Amino acid sequence: MSKIQSITHDAIMNALDWSYDKAINGGVPGMDSAIELADSYLQKGGTLEEKVKSLILWQNTKSATSGFLTGLGGLITLPIAIPANITSVILVQMRMVAAIAHMGGYNLKDDQVKSFVYACLAGNGAKDILKNAGIQIGKKLAVSGIKKVPFEVIKKINQAVGFRLLTKFGEKGVINLGKMVPLAGGIIGGTVDAVATNTIGNVAYKLFIQDSIPNNIMDNDSVIIDI
Repeated sequence: MSKIQSITHDAIMNALDWSYDKAINGGVPGMDSAIELADSYLQKGGTLEEKVKSLILWQNTKSATSGFLTGLGGLITLPIAIPANITSVILVQMRMVAAIAHMGGYNLKDDQVKSFVYACLAGNGAKDILKNAGIQIGKKLAVSGIKKVPFEVIKKINQAVGFRLLTKFGEKGVINLGKMVPLAGGIIGGTVDAVATNTIGNVAYKLFIQDSIPNNIMDNDSVIIDI
C-alpha cells in the first residue's frame, strides 16, 4: 500500500491534466482522441441520445475486458508520480466523458468545459462538488452559459475533484481499480472498473446531453445544472 499512501493531491491533479491533454490531443498509441471517438459515433444512425448511450455501453463492455489497457503499456514511463494503472483508468474514463461533451456541442478547449469533465469523474459525487462550488442546481445548462463560470469557481471544482479521487483511490487501492496483469515483454494490461465507468458515463450523459441547451446563452450570470 506504500504507493497508495504516497499519492498526493498535486499528483492527482497532474494526472488529470496529463490525461485530459492526451484524451483531447491524442498521442497515446492505440487510442483515438476523444474527438475522434465522438465523431465515429456521431456518424452512426439514430438520435444523439442513442449514439451517446451506445458509446457508454461500448466503453463499459470494452473496459471490463482483460487486457483493454494492454495498448497503454507505455504509460508506465509517464512522468507522473502515480501508479500507471491508476493513470490509465483516469485516461480511459476522461476520454469517454470528453467525447460525450464534444457530442453535446461543447468546446473541449474551454477551461470551464474541462472542469466539468473533471467533475464527472467523481461519479455521483459530481452533484455535491458543483453545488459546493456555488453552482445552482435545478434547471438546464446552456452550452454557452458554461463560459460564465468564474476562474475561482473552476479552481474550486478542480481541487474538489482531486480530493475526491485521492480518497477514492486510497480506499479502493490499485488492484481493485485496475487489475494489473504482467504480460510477455513487460507490457502491462488490465481492466477498468466497469460499474464506476458506467456511473461516470451516465453523469456525463445527463450533464452534457440530457440537460444541455445547445447554442443558447443564458440571460443571467448563473450556471444552472440539473444532475
